[in-house]
Amino acid sequence: MITIGENINATAKSVAQAIKDRDTDFIHNRAKVQEDAGADYIDVNAGSGYGSQDQSIEAMEWLMDAVQQSTDKPLVIDSDDPKVIQVALARYTGDNVIINSVTAESERLNLIGPLAAQRQASLVALAMGEKGIPDNVEDRLAACDKIVTELAKLGVPTENIYFDALVLPISVDPTQGMITLNTIAQIKQRYPEAKTVVGLSNISYGLPNRGIVNRSFMLMAAYAGLDAIIVNPLDTKMMGLIKVADMLTGNDPMCRGYTRAHRKGLLQD
Repeated sequence: MITIGENINATAKSVAQAIKDRDTDFIHNRAKVQEDAGADYIDVNAGSGYGSQDQSIEAMEWLMDAVQQSTDKPLVIDSDDPKVIQVALARYTGDNVIINSVTAESERLNLIGPLAAQRQASLVALAMGEKGIPDNVEDRLAACDKIVTELAKLGVPTENIYFDALVLPISVDPTQGMITLNTIAQIKQRYPEAKTVVGLSNISYGLPNRGIVNRSFMLMAAYAGLDAIIVNPLDTKMMGLIKVADMLTGNDPMCRGYTRAHRKGLLQD
């Protein structure tokens, strides 16, 4: 399973403050510890709370430079603003990149799709459209169908799409866990060449002992066909269980990844 480190995101107050203060040491440390913990990609989100669009762009440019100074890991460029994404792509010196994200909204597809096609980037696509997050599998799949069709017209192949099946808090609606799991399974059946991804932590929002809920849901999602996960790589129990999930779902030939993790002391019982 592909792991995307989530810890450089301005929705966290400490990260937002570091960006505001241009605290390079803080960002360097955040990137390096995620790399050392085994993250395959590092998500980079400078937020949008910096006044004008120009200020948001400057914040993202600074953040891209700071992260790339401290790690060679490929990045996930994460923004709600297509212009910020465009500028970040121009700032990025690597080859392998993921853009986060598009929805089935035509305007957003037509703004971000060409950026992904031009850069041959992968693209996180949320299974939702103009009406927000659907509360059922069928409407989420309908959004995915539109995304595939429209992105193909723009030059983005299906194999470059990471479909986000969307995770909502189980504490608010106890049916949402199975809706997400069934959406993952149906996406994999309908579009086997595409990948699936989720941001995990929403599932446990509002509950005690959130870690055990997140880890359990990850294992269930792996069985459903999850390919990638946006996660805190410093959660050593989670990272160990991802190795277990890869092994149990046939994605770890000869159990090599699992045994390597065991020898390194990365598996916690």
